[in-house]
Amino acid sequence: MRIWMFSGVIGAIALAAGAALSQGATPDTTATRVKFPADFAKSFRLYDKVEKADRKIVRYLYVNPEALAKVSADAPFPNGTVLVMEDHEVALDTAGKPLVDAAGKLQPTGRVKGIAVMAKELMWGETNPFPPEKDNGDWEYASFKADGSPNPIKLDACYACHLPQKGLDFTFTGKKIHEASKK
Repeated sequence: MRIWMFSGVIGAIALAAGAALSQGATPDTTATRVKFPADFAKSFRLYDKVEKADRKIVRYLYVNPEALAKVSADAPFPNGTVLVMEDHEVALDTAGKPLVDAAGKLQPTGRVKGIAVMAKELMWGETNPFPPEKDNGDWEYASFKADGSPNPIKLDACYACHLPQKGLDFTFTGKKIHEASKK
């Protein structure tokens, strides 16, 4: 009886979530429950910078402090984790090649190309309308423009790219986050 009631509740949540996710989505976009974390650059912890010379960007990677405080070794990230990837353009020479400093590091500018956010919440994996080939557990993704307004795009690439990282709770930088939690 309790199992049936629980699965009935899950089904109702899934239907409601599917309806909420589909609101406002067009065929060229993916609906999401992920919100833009205002002031993340000031209130979140910068835990890494990743250079992408081929794309002429430096990615600034942030994690929310509430989640960072709850990170434990060899455990999935806690519900409520929010990861932000802010892409900064790099300085270019007159030929359009990225400039580097004396240490060979790309020189990011203050110009932000875009912001991607992934967030994890309890039951999101059970209540999303996505097929198994896109199942990223309780994680969902969103894309934002430099000003924080939604960038309404298909997020299939996010789900597909992170799917092979299942053993690392769908993250590429989990080790760096664990290191940051110890500081």
